[in-house]
Amino acid sequence: MNVIEIKGLKKIYQETAVEVKAVNGIDLNVAQGEFTAIVGPSGSGKTTLLNLIGGLDTPTEGQVIVDGTDLGKLSSSQLIDFRLHNIGFVFQSYNLIPVLTAEENVEFIMHLQGVHKTKRQQRAKSLLTAVGLGDRINSRPAKLSGGQQQRVAVARALASHPKFVLADEPTANLDSKSTETLLEIMLKLNKEEGVTFVFSTHDQRVVQKARRVVTVEDGKVVSDIVKKNGHLHNESSETVSI
Repeated sequence: MNVIEIKGLKKIYQETAVEVKAVNGIDLNVAQGEFTAIVGPSGSGKTTLLNLIGGLDTPTEGQVIVDGTDLGKLSSSQLIDFRLHNIGFVFQSYNLIPVLTAEENVEFIMHLQGVHKTKRQQRAKSLLTAVGLGDRINSRPAKLSGGQQQRVAVARALASHPKFVLADEPTANLDSKSTETLLEIMLKLNKEEGVTFVFSTHDQRVVQKARRVVTVEDGKVVSDIVKKNGHLHNESSETVSI
């Protein structure tokens, strides 16, 4: 079952007299339970693609369909509500609220959803325990390392039981140990709970863990390959070791 369907997607920015085709005619499906990395050089369009998938930006042309809902047919308020209940986000800069504790940061999305206080506290504690921060629930972001803050961000992204999680360069500010820990946590959630993850990344450590790698260049998908037995396979390409 496809949780994401992208059809003829384009995003064109007008910079003075020059048109920039950030996304230039992409067709892509993502099935429930995938662990997918979108890769490509800077300026290739991968972050724009992620923002379009998440409804953070609107396409110039084409469709983004999430779990059967065409995002382009939603009003601004409907889109905000849809994102709130269906899509989890993990950003490179963490985006935690400084004055809130780890538990309160995770609770915040559920508070917006109108979840009862007791239920959201229970879920926040459960998620923070799942990401290895059960003993830091009362810590504010300033008292947490970068890796710990990113784990809080992952817990927050999962709080709303989203259809999938979008992660934009989630390991860019992390050291090797924190990156390994974060990726293992997300893989565990993917395997045991069926959470779908889609990453935008430059990080080869993420690519190593991904089971599908979509390469974007000049706003287009130039390869879409699936890992089998430690290698990436595509019917039309040679096997590439990673």
